[in-house]
Amino acid sequence: VQLQASGGGLVQAGGSLGLSCAASGRTFSAYAMGWFRQAPGKEREFVSIITWRAGRTIYADSVKGRFTISRVNAKNTVYLQMNSLEPEDTAVYYCASTSKLLIYTYESKSEYDYWGQGTLVTVSS
Repeated sequence: VQLQASGGGLVQAGGSLGLSCAASGRTFSAYAMGWFRQAPGKEREFVSIITWRAGRTIYADSVKGRFTISRVNAKNTVYLQMNSLEPEDTAVYYCASTSKLLIYTYESKSEYDYWGQGTLVTVSS
């Protein structure tokens, strides 16, 4: 599976930005797609996850109510709409694919099989 993330950029605090992640290759083996982010000097952290079949979603508390994850199965693409952005949201955002049915461990990076290259989101104050 190959993942191509895009859509990052510079936005002012309070603004919005949308990311996309297109999957190609053996996509039929994927169970879910997640978004993670890594700010400078910090660990990579979980942002959100969506299952391909049922579209079930989970969000980190820090983005709940501001970010929305969605998918278009026909395009093998997952989106992350980010609203009310804050300077603390500045990070490189990564999409990741997992073939595992994750119930309690979806926040763990090691549970994901494939990663996109990352796209930078910068929120200015």
